[in-house]
Amino acid sequence: MNSGYQALYQAHIAELQQRTSQVLARENLDGLVIHSGQAKRKFLDDMDYPFKANPHFKAWLPVIDNPHCWLLVDGVNKPKLIFYRPKDFWHKVPDEPADFWAEHFDIQLLDKANKVETLLPYDKARLAYIGEYLEVARALGFTEINPEPVLSYLHFYRAYKTGYELACLRQANQLAVAGHRAAKAAFYAGGSEFDIQMAYLAAVGQTENEVPYGNIVGLNQNAAILHYTALERKKPAAHHSFLIDAGAEFNGYAADITRTYSFKQNDEFGELITAVNQLELILVDGLKPGINYTDLHLQCHQGIAQILHDFDFVRLDPAAIVEREISRTFFPHGLGHHLGLQVHDVGGFMLDERGTHIAPPDSHPFLRCTRLIEPDMVFTIEPGLYFIDSLLADLKQTDAASSVNWDKIAAFRQFGGIRMEDDIIVHRDRNENMTRDLQLA
Repeated sequence: MNSGYQALYQAHIAELQQRTSQVLARENLDGLVIHSGQAKRKFLDDMDYPFKANPHFKAWLPVIDNPHCWLLVDGVNKPKLIFYRPKDFWHKVPDEPADFWAEHFDIQLLDKANKVETLLPYDKARLAYIGEYLEVARALGFTEINPEPVLSYLHFYRAYKTGYELACLRQANQLAVAGHRAAKAAFYAGGSEFDIQMAYLAAVGQTENEVPYGNIVGLNQNAAILHYTALERKKPAAHHSFLIDAGAEFNGYAADITRTYSFKQNDEFGELITAVNQLELILVDGLKPGINYTDLHLQCHQGIAQILHDFDFVRLDPAAIVEREISRTFFPHGLGHHLGLQVHDVGGFMLDERGTHIAPPDSHPFLRCTRLIEPDMVFTIEPGLYFIDSLLADLKQTDAASSVNWDKIAAFRQFGGIRMEDDIIVHRDRNENMTRDLQLA
């Protein structure tokens, strides 16, 4: 860990301390007790599901794989970390903390999860429990459990990333880009979806449980399934297209990148990919402080409508394609979302620190962000154009059906669809495209 990185982390802790101090004073609380979480036992089994730490916990330190840890913060004193380190010969016991972050915490070791009460303050009346396990919180005597005003405050300010967080996100992108390059090569080598997934994970150096979400690796028509994770082992009879939506994690922070490829590269589907890619870059440039994210989403629909018109999928003026909601058939999801400790990071619908909700337009219910764009925020931009059978069937039942070139759409069904996604830091005077800066076309 270089000194510059250490300095970023120190400043990050100072910022979290300040946020904590402010929200505690506002809500008349003495401190937050943040629970990393517990392992969840599989039903009728003696093994647990893969553990994922509470994002509020890993906001403070990159301990992402250790349950039964507790963090006590008051915004003034050195945070106290109760670190779970059991006596166990069945499983690997985590090392005693000695990494770059350890000096910033008063660390106490916990060898049995059910003994944590002895290390927690006796009087919990003015302490707020932050975590998933409500029954544990009640058993320990907490009465303030995930208070909504506190969570709203924390979620609102999570959108503004510190220098340390930006450094972690850049590193996550670097890992993910290596995986995307390996996946692309595996596709053009004729691999199956499973083969491509294995190539991706090997290049990233992370297991399926370590990447931030289940990778979407879809060949041909499977690219039309927005959250496709089936991973067919058998190679298709012919390779037409490949859509990969896959990320990586670094210190608890996520990358989220999507690319689409045509096997023939120079066919009309390849030209369609180029058009969607160009639109994505235009929308990235549109991420500017003071602009509402919803407006950018609506601009994306105008761009998709133009492509549908230019490629003769819909024989209407682009404005009419949007007005008659035809573009929603081909682009049914939101333009993107906040990115950080979670892939779909919190705070995307917030007007203020009190949690005032900004709902998406009724006609765009799947939009994941309606917030004003500001410096130090991180977003994904991911326009798409798909040939989804169920949505096309619905379109066929409308009065707009006569304006659709169904023969051409039938010819493109074999490709499934297209999505292009980059991870963007908004600075005051420029945008930083973390993904493209790593030369992932």
